[in-house]
Amino acid sequence: MTARSLRTGENTGPAEDADELDVEEALALVRNDRAPGDHPPAAGGTPAGPGPRHTPGHGDRPPTAHRPDAHHKATPWPEARATAARAARAVTRGARRAPVSVRLDDALGLTLAAPLDALTDLPSFDTSAMDGWAVSGPGPWSVRDEGVLAGHAEPTPLADGEAARIATGARIPAETTGVLRSEHGQLDEKGRLHATRDVAHGQDIRPRGQECRSGDQLLPPGTLVTPAVLGLAAAAGYDTLTAVPRPRVDVLVLGDELLTEGTPRGGLIRDALGPMLPPWLRALGAEVTAVRRLGDSAEALHQAVSGSTADVIVTTGGTAAGPVDHVHPTLDRIGAELLVDGVKVRPGHPMLLARTKENQHLVGLPGNPLAAVSGLLTLAEPLLRTLAARPAPEPYTLPLRDEAHGHPYDTRLVPVVLRGDSAVPLHYNGPAMLRGIAAADALAVVPPGGARPGQEAELLDLPWASAGIGVCFT
Repeated sequence: MTARSLRTGENTGPAEDADELDVEEALALVRNDRAPGDHPPAAGGTPAGPGPRHTPGHGDRPPTAHRPDAHHKATPWPEARATAARAARAVTRGARRAPVSVRLDDALGLTLAAPLDALTDLPSFDTSAMDGWAVSGPGPWSVRDEGVLAGHAEPTPLADGEAARIATGARIPAETTGVLRSEHGQLDEKGRLHATRDVAHGQDIRPRGQECRSGDQLLPPGTLVTPAVLGLAAAAGYDTLTAVPRPRVDVLVLGDELLTEGTPRGGLIRDALGPMLPPWLRALGAEVTAVRRLGDSAEALHQAVSGSTADVIVTTGGTAAGPVDHVHPTLDRIGAELLVDGVKVRPGHPMLLARTKENQHLVGLPGNPLAAVSGLLTLAEPLLRTLAARPAPEPYTLPLRDEAHGHPYDTRLVPVVLRGDSAVPLHYNGPAMLRGIAAADALAVVPPGGARPGQEAELLDLPWASAGIGVCFT
């Protein structure tokens, strides 16, 4: 992963931070509380409360930017993302968001719901930091026949002028002055040990409690469980962790034209979203509980949505107003509340977000593959991230190496590769194309009107390219 240019020195205010999630807000869900300052969505589907965060890169628009069309009623892209995050924070109390106890083997990628307090001193006894000899007093030293190995019971104390072979991690014998490293000691013909360097008191000894004392807080609630966190938890004596549960997601793939195997034929095409969405959703922190292919049946869609017990339902296709686009009618039929109905972003304009039940949301993705990716990163990512109590990624920008063509009045998401300190826009970035995104490191957020070469653009990392926890798909 190449170096990033972090945004610094900007003036930010409450309106710019609306979709950022601090620890207290993140854990409000598992405490069955609403985050401070949150309000239920207002009538008409737009949540009340702070406004959307400013999107980095949007403030420096090229002179060719067009004014928004007055009839273009979709939600602006930054506001749509903020709405998705607020929708998750507004989830009312429910047992499904209660913290869970998870074995270490299953905790990777979760968020701590309780402090990680040390269950023991670390180290729990004085240990040797090096292979060598434990020595007592000044040398030369007579060497004890039996050595001291890691994992063995407390050794016999050393007498003054005595040394004992010791392994890294072994318990230090009482009355030890320090540890003489193997490379700094020599044995004479009588078997006596001589130091080639002075031995300071406490040298190469890790004293008990050097890292922490029992009861010390090692990590606060809200910490993402990484491999290093798992190692620390194990060292501190944990077998399980108290964590925020993964949001459960049902994926509903719509469309009679989709094949599940073989090459396209007879007017049918391969389903690209069925294989792509589940691992992508897992990388965003979700537990995918079902993947169902429903064709273009309005009744099957109604039954699947009304019968789902998942935290989030993700549909593919059917979000426009065509003869077999059944998502809107289904939402009307079940009395869902539309929070976002179309977003000013290309590709992916006809995406939507709805509250289907008190503790359930539906993300409607367009059917075109890259448009669906846009919907994932616009609506599903902030929704799932907030439900999982994951911290919001730090916005960052890089200059674009080449021009990125824009839409007259919509944000545009363009696949890019990172090369040094710049982002290179990729071709094959049409709504139905995956060739560009498959080679990409990130998506560049291109403002209305486009971006010039050298212009800074906000980047959205792809989970597997971010060198972070998202690379874990399970």
